Amino acid sequence: MEKQLERLMYLSRWILAPIYLGLSLALVALGIKFFQEVFHLLPHVLEIGEADLVLVVLSLVDLTLVGGLLVMVMFSGYENFVSRIDLDEGAEKLSWLGTLDTNSLKNKVAASIVAISSIHLLKIFMDAKNYDSDQLMWYVIIHLTFVVSAFAMGILDKLTKKPH
Repeated sequence: MEKQLERLMYLSRWILAPIYLGLSLALVALGIKFFQEVFHLLPHVLEIGEADLVLVVLSLVDLTLVGGLLVMVMFSGYENFVSRIDLDEGAEKLSWLGTLDTNSLKNKVAASIVAISSIHLLKIFMDAKNYDSDQLMWYVIIHLTFVVSAFAMGILDKLTKKPH
């Protein structure tokens, strides 16, 4: 009975597979939103000011970072928790595929969140006249919370790694 229960628990990891596939649908949604922004920008690129152009470009960079984060989580999560991805010999393979363990992934996710938060904060600062001081303060506090959390996770990871 114990062996059957363990086998069933081990097989239950496949419940995650459709979730990772669902993240690819979120990636499609991000792609659609990215090109929607580009198509809105292009007809007006000669009319808008430099600051507004930078804000739109920062939004595009933000979407790109989130997309990269999704790809990282999808593939490394699938490989770490469901099954190894078997690609044909000579097929194009991402260099990091199969090398990210859960701690590395967690640190990369934290670093990506800090980068995304940085872009949001920069966008807010570029439009600071439309925010009151309290709002700006809270945006900075939230961003610094992400920075400190990512830093602490990195330190904890280094402290808990066993030397080879």
